[in-house]
Amino acid sequence: MNARASSLIRRITELEEDLELELAKTRAELHFTIEEKKMKFEQAIIEKHKKLKTNVAMYVMRAHPLNVLTAPVIYGLLPPLLVLDMAVSFYQAVCFPAYGIIKVERKNYLVYDRALLPYLNSLEKLNCLYCSYANGLLAYWREIAARTEQYWCPIKHARNIIAAHARYHDFIDFGDQEAYDRDLEGLRDKLKTP
Repeated sequence: MNARASSLIRRITELEEDLELELAKTRAELHFTIEEKKMKFEQAIIEKHKKLKTNVAMYVMRAHPLNVLTAPVIYGLLPPLLVLDMAVSFYQAVCFPAYGIIKVERKNYLVYDRALLPYLNSLEKLNCLYCSYANGLLAYWREIAARTEQYWCPIKHARNIIAAHARYHDFIDFGDQEAYDRDLEGLRDKLKTP
């Protein structure tokens, strides 16, 4: 990777850190903190949230008919997601130790805090749990796939790809055989340390 690209990646990392600081300010304005990965609201805010909660019957009656009709299609994806979850976890458990790759921590990708919001009714909480599971699972799988790609084929595509994973920027440029021969083992070694 050339010096300009490395510089841009460093700037992106700095911007991400700045963004996290701004989000922390927003959390403070909303009167909650995060302690040991759990959110805590001030008691007055909890009471206010409970008053704003819509009961389930009213929530369903106000729902757009197409939302109600398509809900079984959305939730119909749960069985394949569960199978994917088991398959991906099994793949990682068998293959990563064989390759010397540090395992992806599933708990870092599956976050269910939105279901704890006091202003959500039980159906909204169920929806949040489902979306958190589906998106978290796919992020977990993406990181496993990214580490696998870094081990077996850390070469950038010739064409620009949309939403490349975080590891992609370190990959070897398309067509650069000398860099491939020189850098492949180093990229593999990076997978062996947290």
